[in-house]
Amino acid sequence: MSPRIVVAGASMAGLRAAEQVRAAGWTGAITLVGDEPHMPYNRPPLSKEVLAGRAPFESLAFRPRASVADVEWRLGRKAVAARLDRRTVRLDDGSVLSYDGLVVATGMRPRRLRCAGPAAGRHTVRTLDDAQGLRAALTRPGARVVVVGAGFIGCEVAATAVGLGVAEVTVVDPLPLPMAGPLGELLGRSLRRRHEQRGVRFVLGAGVAGFAGDDRVTGVVLDDGSVLPADVVVESVGSVANTEWLDGNGLDLRDGVLTDPLLRVGGRPEVVAVGDVARFPNARYDGVPRRVEHWSIPTDSAKHAAKGLVGHLHGDEPELPPFAPLPTFWSDQHDFRLQSFGAPLLGKGDVRVLDGDPDGDVLVGYHRDGLLVGVVALGGQAVAAAAARYRAELLRQPALTV
Repeated sequence: MSPRIVVAGASMAGLRAAEQVRAAGWTGAITLVGDEPHMPYNRPPLSKEVLAGRAPFESLAFRPRASVADVEWRLGRKAVAARLDRRTVRLDDGSVLSYDGLVVATGMRPRRLRCAGPAAGRHTVRTLDDAQGLRAALTRPGARVVVVGAGFIGCEVAATAVGLGVAEVTVVDPLPLPMAGPLGELLGRSLRRRHEQRGVRFVLGAGVAGFAGDDRVTGVVLDDGSVLPADVVVESVGSVANTEWLDGNGLDLRDGVLTDPLLRVGGRPEVVAVGDVARFPNARYDGVPRRVEHWSIPTDSAKHAAKGLVGHLHGDEPELPPFAPLPTFWSDQHDFRLQSFGAPLLGKGDVRVLDGDPDGDVLVGYHRDGLLVGVVALGGQAVAAAAARYRAELLRQPALTV
């Protein structure tokens, strides 16, 4: 059999991995496995443009590079087991793929609430099919919407629902402010105010105990016994790493796939993990392995991992620096944008306004041990551009220690 790299996962991370192993000099076969029937597409617009009906699927699909025109695509197929000692991956149709190199790019799936009550009327937003189904529900006349979870996706869905003309949009979260977890109190207060001004209602400091209704959801039961009327429920309560297929190989799969600083898995140079399923130590900050669910990570991690993987398969162990990306994300909600560079989560204990005012356009800095580790802009295009100007400063900062 000719040499082959198997890429498990056919989303953005899998596509970028295939492109990058070609760029690193791999001329052997590549098989790319994905459980969705669609070719790789861009996910961030699902909770915004797709849900709002402004973007057809054709506008989301990535255009693969010519270098991967000969890739074997196994779409609609799922990796269900692996034997790393034998270098094999088994798919849900019973077929077994042998590999010389393996790229783990199986990503995440939405976490679901395990509460009593009907399932019909409850939605998540992760795939194209999810977004299309939710849009159909939101555009029914008189829909009453409850979003469980005031994180990025939850707030984006709430904003999109209001934009579609939904009259009743309520966001529930056990935390006291929206996006307080990743961004802290200052921007959490500002975000709540902006959403409420545009018609979103918040029920904060409350958990969900169950769902009312017989065949379909008619309400969300809170932990104090009160019920929020709802025809449509969106569960946005985090993600679960798709790692079950790797069970039995002695790997650390507690939160994604643990890698070393070169994104290698389990001490095996022929196996790498990329994208948001990878839990890696970012040499830019400290030695604590973390997953990063930002749009930039699939491309950055694929490029770094491919060099080491292909070098190893060619019998040449390259001298590579540890993976040290600068995380980047943005979130469009209503008529404003959140734009971030760096790692705000690491600097929530020292938050400073760098420019502007929280009641208007504002640029906020997050510091750890006195060093700037992240910036977040909230507002229009001008303040988002101001955040980007801090990118060079963030790249120059020395590595932090634990």
